[in-house]
Amino acid sequence: MTHPYRSHTCGELRDIHAGLEVKLAGWVHRKRDHGHLLFLDLRDHYGITQCVADLSKLQEEQRAVLKEISLESVISIEGNVVLRSPETLNVHLDSGAIELVIQQATLLSKADPLPMPVCGNEEYPEDIRLKYRFLDLRRQKVHQAMVLRSQIIAFLRNAMVEQGFLEMQTPILTAASPEGARDYAVISRLFPGKFYALPQAPQQFKQLLMVSGFDKYFQIAPCFRDEASRADRSPGEFYQLDMEMAFVTQEEIWAAIEPVLYDLFCHFAPSGFSVSSMPFHRISYAEAMKHYGSDKPDLRNPLRITSLTDALADVSLFQEAVSRGAVIRGIRIPGLGAQPRRFFNEMMAWATTQGIGAIGHAFCHAEGWKGPLAKFLSPKHTSVLESMILKDDPVDTGFLFLCGPEDVIAPQLGKILTYCGRVLELMAKNQYAFCWVTDFPMYERDPESGAIVFSHNPFSMPQGGLEALNTMHPLDIKAYQYDLVCNGIELSSGAIRNHDPRIMEKAFSLAGYSLDHVQDVFGALFRAFHYGAPPHGGFAPGIDRMVMLLADTPNIREVIPFPLNQQGQDLLMGAPAPLSAARRKELHLHADNNISHPSEDKGKSIPSFQ
Repeated sequence: MTHPYRSHTCGELRDIHAGLEVKLAGWVHRKRDHGHLLFLDLRDHYGITQCVADLSKLQEEQRAVLKEISLESVISIEGNVVLRSPETLNVHLDSGAIELVIQQATLLSKADPLPMPVCGNEEYPEDIRLKYRFLDLRRQKVHQAMVLRSQIIAFLRNAMVEQGFLEMQTPILTAASPEGARDYAVISRLFPGKFYALPQAPQQFKQLLMVSGFDKYFQIAPCFRDEASRADRSPGEFYQLDMEMAFVTQEEIWAAIEPVLYDLFCHFAPSGFSVSSMPFHRISYAEAMKHYGSDKPDLRNPLRITSLTDALADVSLFQEAVSRGAVIRGIRIPGLGAQPRRFFNEMMAWATTQGIGAIGHAFCHAEGWKGPLAKFLSPKHTSVLESMILKDDPVDTGFLFLCGPEDVIAPQLGKILTYCGRVLELMAKNQYAFCWVTDFPMYERDPESGAIVFSHNPFSMPQGGLEALNTMHPLDIKAYQYDLVCNGIELSSGAIRNHDPRIMEKAFSLAGYSLDHVQDVFGALFRAFHYGAPPHGGFAPGIDRMVMLLADTPNIREVIPFPLNQQGQDLLMGAPAPLSAARRKELHLHADNNISHPSEDKGKSIPSFQ
């Protein structure tokens, strides 16, 4: 054996290797001392091999090494591969049919007492896990998530190349761009008082590539956004499959990306999971808000929101509110009346935490309608409700009701829809349910100022083009904007881009931006559109979110090798950290530095885009 550390990996040995003399190297995963017999589980990237030493047959020096060795120390072991007896086979290990009889062990690196164990599946506080991420990454579940991540990225890269996309890299150091989140600023040493920014997305660069004559671009793009953390969003850095195509309609973009994502999820889905068939279901933004109360509908949920204003407008409880413009919406729930009082109490307590007011309910019982709202319903009202109950619904089918301004109660009903689907275990199991949400409004009214603002993506092509911008009320204009949603999680936004400088100028002017502002902040793109720009569009599904779904974990930080914590701190490396006085001087940093970006002077922000 010529290699200094190993002849085989810890996941490689099988019964066919019995009788061989081999050398393994790895970490001491477990250690069991049975007196004269000592068992070690040796682990490396590839797997675990059980090793056994008859201490009575080893020299004193070797006995001392094996007796004293600590968990997670790195050792190299030489020995003979032997078959395990039938009663000691370990069917949970790929190498479970054999064990290695230790002849010699060499300590390569001693481990100090561990701040957290690596073996086992116990949960540990996230601050400990992130501070000692190098230990956390050794744990099997976390380690396998990183392997899955690598395989997914390789799969996506190969699939895009096979479709004729060119992989191209766009700059990391660039100019600040006012999007939905804050930029990370990078100080310039050579230009005092000026800053680079890390890109929130390669948006302008990928559009410029289309203007430059490239037809299909993609990259596994790092993006940087200074925003709050949540379960499906990591602060700081994230990655997306960024793509753009020239001379395309949105239908062609969907046709290009659907097979890639369908094949990806079919290939990597956990055992027993199904994937939506192609073409993926399509639902307009208006329909999504109407029936799901969200632009991220979860198609696994059978519950839907129903309009009840016409049917119940003259119910005394609702009359005054409806006369002031309120609407009545309900959710039909099979078996609602069979739920214990605890369900309603817990739902009301949860609703309070979500800022949701009183939720009314009534249900159809064999003896008539029951529930708090039943006494307000006349036979005419209950007849209409009964017509909405399906023949195969349980007798106790009922409705939850909200009454109020439509823009207020729609998202509230969306939350109730998700809550009831989860708590009542109505959601379809082991399924990846995809849908496209299309036809987003180009503009919306800012709830605080009342001004017209971009609702989603300022660079989308308005449906109807310049004529729509000139003749329609801004709130009635739709955009060629689409999202891809899976299991209620937005994987990506995309759009057919505006490529006409006249449309760009008009679109921004309706949102209150001057031509000077557009030229100042988006000058490169605006100039490029004056020199022949092809119709183009793109898409950018998030890598981290796809891995999170395929790893079947609810927290995105579980699938990122070195994530920041929820406060945006790197507990492993100690970032962010102060600069030394010498470094601050070199960078021309002083306490009175207060350099603003031109876009900030305008007092405007622009929605995020992909």
